[in-house]
Amino acid sequence: MSRVGKKPIPKPEKTEIKFADRVLTVKGPKGELSRTIHPDVDLNIENDQVLLSVRRNDKKTKAQWGTARALVSNMLTGVSKGFERVLEINGIGYRAEVKGNTVELHLGFSHMIRFDLPEGISAQVEKNTIRLSGIDKEKLGFAASSIRKFRPPEPYKGKGVKYADEYVVRKAGKTGK
Repeated sequence: MSRVGKKPIPKPEKTEIKFADRVLTVKGPKGELSRTIHPDVDLNIENDQVLLSVRRNDKKTKAQWGTARALVSNMLTGVSKGFERVLEINGIGYRAEVKGNTVELHLGFSHMIRFDLPEGISAQVEKNTIRLSGIDKEKLGFAASSIRKFRPPEPYKGKGVKYADEYVVRKAGKTGK
């Protein structure tokens, strides 16, 4: 049995949940999300809780059960509270700025990098930090990892783009005689 899948999900206040034709739609104060639920997973809404169950009892179905529960929980959290990822930029001359729905990054290359944010994701830049926020955790994580990929942190000086809560293991440089 899936330990994650069998836990009930409490329904936050001021949220509406609709489940019809295998499509779950969640509305809240921050916005609206919808997702198709796997055919082997059933979803029941009762007593301000969302319960998931499975139709078959095999290994793949149990994996989908836990995954579906996590996705539904993230949808409910997103429309009620929202999600946020913070990136730090370290390096001389490295900087970022937001212009409309585009983040412009100067990361030591001969050219500026323009990254178009996915729909529903917003960005703010303060000094050397980029603060990404949105209601869809999947899109937010994709945007943050895409920005990090342009210049991942290097282990000698720590230059590059890293998550704020990430720890970069530093290496000793060359030693002179």
